[in-house]
Amino acid sequence: MNFETLVQRRYSVRAYQQVLPSDAEIKAVLDAARLAPSACNRQPWHFYVVRSQSAREALSAAYPRPWFATAPLYIAITIHHDEEWVRTSDGHRHGIVDASIAAEHICLAATAAGLGTCWVCAFDVEAARKALPLSSDEEPVIILPIGYPEEGAAVPEKNRKTLAEIVTEI
Repeated sequence: MNFETLVQRRYSVRAYQQVLPSDAEIKAVLDAARLAPSACNRQPWHFYVVRSQSAREALSAAYPRPWFATAPLYIAITIHHDEEWVRTSDGHRHGIVDASIAAEHICLAATAAGLGTCWVCAFDVEAARKALPLSSDEEPVIILPIGYPEEGAAVPEKNRKTLAEIVTEI
């Protein structure tokens, strides 16, 4: 599939089949994240593949939405603050940007493999901390439910601004 088709097919999936993606599929999406760019190549991220029922239930406590629990697994993305690049001119920490780039690499690789994902960032951070074996400098920033979209799911129409609304040439 070409890139234009890929980005048109990627959408936020909120209903999943109860079929686990294969180990090879998960490895491929994680490898796409591994290859993502990061500021100064610091790669301050870590990826937790949350597959067991008990671990999924614990992480679901951080985002207790019925649709979220339909995903057969999650990839929780964290950043190590002691590894992230910090811009010297204003002290801006770049870890969340780096993790976001890696997350979208996962989403696009998953779409290419026929899997669905959905960005989840509005979760209870403390509940996620309890569910994941984090180090002291590690912060959970994104949870991606991942799996095969429910049978019959169709790519919804995307309501996006026009280029004229978001682009300024100077």
